[in-house]
Amino acid sequence: MPTKKPVKTTVARSRGAQVKKPAPQAGTVRVAAIQMASGPSVPANLAEAERLIELAVEAGARMIVLPEFFCIMAMKDSYVVKAREAEGHGPIQSFLSRMAKKHHVWLIGGSLPLEASVANKVRNSCLVYDERGKLVARYDKIHLFGLDLGNEHYQEAKLIEPGDKVVVINSPFGRIGLSICYDLRFPELYRAMPDVDIIVVPAAFTATTGRAHFETLIRARAIENLAYVIAPARGGYHLSGRETHGDSMIVDPWGVVLDRLPRGSGVVIANLNPAYQASLRKSLPALQHRFIPCQQIEVNVVERRIPAKRTSPTGGETADK
Repeated sequence: MPTKKPVKTTVARSRGAQVKKPAPQAGTVRVAAIQMASGPSVPANLAEAERLIELAVEAGARMIVLPEFFCIMAMKDSYVVKAREAEGHGPIQSFLSRMAKKHHVWLIGGSLPLEASVANKVRNSCLVYDERGKLVARYDKIHLFGLDLGNEHYQEAKLIEPGDKVVVINSPFGRIGLSICYDLRFPELYRAMPDVDIIVVPAAFTATTGRAHFETLIRARAIENLAYVIAPARGGYHLSGRETHGDSMIVDPWGVVLDRLPRGSGVVIANLNPAYQASLRKSLPALQHRFIPCQQIEVNVVERRIPAKRTSPTGGETADK
């Protein structure tokens, strides 16, 4: 099976750089993964995210994915708890909705802190907005990262309350499976997702684990599921003293890296080709050859609700608001 050559793109790698909008390709959809080196200020992070979203839109992206906790990299866990929002309320969610509606794109908000059942924790939640700015899906991170390498310690369970549902969305671009960062190490999560075409993995891998495993895990999830994987990450040195790996990438169903950004803030762009994906799945029907069943936890398959046309007093259709 010949491999597909990655599509070369020109994207912003630094402030002030220009993005060239590529010529449209029939039958494909343009998507973007955004990389950030977030700081402790939510307003500053939202301003940076807005700049990068606009660059992605200029490049022709119809779906844009932000990294994990794109909106905050706090000095203390208590600051993250202070920034958490109730679903449907708060400046971070208002920003995501406004950006999606303004640019008429699907925007996957990486993740942000939402309220948990206890006062001192948050849910690490990925929210998906359609081109009308409507919230169409929410996924709460299930697997919580823990690492002890002597001088390097992480215990997400101290701050984050885990989710318990797999979430899949039927979108105009195909069936999308949601996951966040550490979820990437658990292939059974993706096997529980029925017939996904696109997997999104907003991430904030540590520099240590990212160098060792990030690309390998991303490409493995793409190959074994014959799915496109969009993996936006935080990358660089943060004011909190933490270093994240970066290397945001978009990978095709054959495991080919279509575009990537090793470090810093910027935009990763690629075309998703459903016909190419279908040809791979026909040539190598591995998904039909699965023999060992996956023990599934609850799976939410989300259908976007399209508002019905309203009839005017004269009998014609009114425009949807």
